[in-house]
Amino acid sequence: MKQTALRLTLTLLAASGCLLAQTVPGPFQSPGSAFNGSTSATAPLSRIFGNPAPKPFSRLALGGGISSMGVNMQAAVNANRYLNLRGIGNYFSYTVSNVTINNSGGSSGINVNGNLKFATGGVAMDYYPFPNHGFRLSPGAMLYNQNAASATGIGAPGTSFTFGSQKYYSDTVNPLNINAKLGLNTHQRAFTMTTGWGNMISRRGGHWAFPFELGAVFTGVPTIGLNPTGNACLTAADAATNGPTCVNMATNATAQANVASQIAKYKNDLNPLQVYPILSFGVSYNFKIR
Repeated sequence: MKQTALRLTLTLLAASGCLLAQTVPGPFQSPGSAFNGSTSATAPLSRIFGNPAPKPFSRLALGGGISSMGVNMQAAVNANRYLNLRGIGNYFSYTVSNVTINNSGGSSGINVNGNLKFATGGVAMDYYPFPNHGFRLSPGAMLYNQNAASATGIGAPGTSFTFGSQKYYSDTVNPLNINAKLGLNTHQRAFTMTTGWGNMISRRGGHWAFPFELGAVFTGVPTIGLNPTGNACLTAADAATNGPTCVNMATNATAQANVASQIAKYKNDLNPLQVYPILSFGVSYNFKIR
């Protein structure tokens, strides 16, 4: 009798345990699944840990926007959960005409035409310490750099300007011509370092991103070229009559020394500017490639 009672008790306990397992949700089970027979923990775990990272080199992102070097174009591919490899290009060209540049501090100057042109290309490695978030650190290299500004012009007769500490006046007979160039590409290949927000290949599975970037490229001190030609005079009266103080700026030793002094002054002013700022923002779209 005792054995029969013991067997009956064990049977009832086993039945109760089965019923409890089917009606009470477990720690990885949603309450609704208790009544549909589901005991899988896969769905809740995916909600806890997020979508799995895409396979290496399985997604490509293309983007565009505006940067401190012009129109910005980018392409990126995922290397692993933490890294993207990115290619960057920028282009911008702008021309101005009939702009007066005042060198002397007075009311007169030189009427010039100028062009500003940016053309760069490089690569970067985007490191995301927190893959599900957009913050990144991006060391890289600029491999192609043609950033420069140039200007040409003719000084109207009597127009004043200064080279070094000497004021000159454009001659009437053979007015002053000037060619100037500013190069922002001393180092054609330069190290870049940026930070930013926005993953072009989201680890959460999205397609669109709006990346923002801030940093610098270490281009070196800008270069300056200054090449005046034509005649210039030491007084306004001589400039009007092609007087005895008028000299050829391209061949006169004193004039060339004054030009060199002015170039040295410009270089000294620009010496602290050994880096060029990088600032960009835009939009990108990524898609599966394998």
